[in-house]
Amino acid sequence: MEKTALVLGATGGIGGETARALMAHGWKVRGLVRRARPGLDAGIAWIEGDAMDAAAVLDAAQGAAAIVHAVNPPGYRDWARLVPAMLANSIAAARAVDARLVLPGTIYNYDPAATPVAETDSPQQPATRKGRIRMEMERSIEASGVRALILRAGDYYGPRPGNSWLSQGMVKPGRVRSILYPGGNGVGHAWAYLPDVAETFARLLDRDAALSRFARFHFAGLWDADGTRFTRSIQEVLGRKLPVRGMPWWALPLVAPFNPTMREMIEMRAYWRHPVRLDNRALVAFLGEEPHTPLAQSLATSFAALGIA
Repeated sequence: MEKTALVLGATGGIGGETARALMAHGWKVRGLVRRARPGLDAGIAWIEGDAMDAAAVLDAAQGAAAIVHAVNPPGYRDWARLVPAMLANSIAAARAVDARLVLPGTIYNYDPAATPVAETDSPQQPATRKGRIRMEMERSIEASGVRALILRAGDYYGPRPGNSWLSQGMVKPGRVRSILYPGGNGVGHAWAYLPDVAETFARLLDRDAALSRFARFHFAGLWDADGTRFTRSIQEVLGRKLPVRGMPWWALPLVAPFNPTMREMIEMRAYWRHPVRLDNRALVAFLGEEPHTPLAQSLATSFAALGIA
C-alpha cells in the first residue's frame, strides 16, 4: 500500500536524498517549500509554506505516515531561536496526524574528547553550542511521546550542494588544484554518503511496524581510520596527485566575527582533533546490513554532480 511522507527540507542535501529514496521505495512524497520554482524535483508534490508556520506544517502533514524533519536555518543564522521552533511545529503535526517523526542526527551530541566510539545510548555531553541544540532536539522529541526515528551519522557528503566539509572546504567546484584537509595527522573521521543515509531511512520506514516507538540507530558510514583514506581516494578519482594542505584554523577567528559559517567551523574543530566512531551494530541487527556505496563511486558521483574536476 502506498504511503505518504512529508519532507521538510526536501530542497537540501539529506532531505532531498531521503525524498528520492522514499519515492524509489514506493512512497508518495510531499515537500514543504517557501516558494515553488522551476527546477524542483518533479516527482515530489510541492506545497508552499514555511516550517516556522505551525498551521502550514500541519496542513501539509494531513494523511502522512512519516514527517522527515531535515530543515535547518540557512547559513547557521539564529539557530538557537529558529531550530526549536521549527521542530516544535513538526512534533505538533506528527502528534496530530499520528505520523512517525524522522530526524537526521549527528555526532555533535557527543564530546569528541570523551567518546571515541559512540553507541546509541552513550552519554551525551556536547561541548559545543550546536551540539547542545542537537541534544535538546532529541530530548524534545522523546519527551513529546510521538513515534520517532533518529539516525545519527558522521559528516555528510554527496551529489547535492549543502553544508558539506567536502564541497565547501576540502575541494571547490571547478578544477581542483589542492585538497584542504581539516583533520590532524592520524586522527580518524566518520563520513556519511547522503544517498546511503537516505536509503537507510527508507528501509527503516518500510519496517515501521517493527520499530520501537522511539527508535534510534547509528549509521557507521565510511570510517577513515587515520585521515588519509579519504584524501587518497579523492586523488584517485580525479586521476592525479594533489598537494594536501592543512586547514589554517588560526585564521578563522579573524573572519568569524563577520561570518556565521566560520563561527560554526571553529566550534567543529574538536571533531577533527579527536575521533568519534559510530557503533552501528543495532542498525545491522535490525536491517541485516548497512547500505554502502564504494568510496570511489560515491566521490565520482558527487564530483560529477557538483562540477568538481
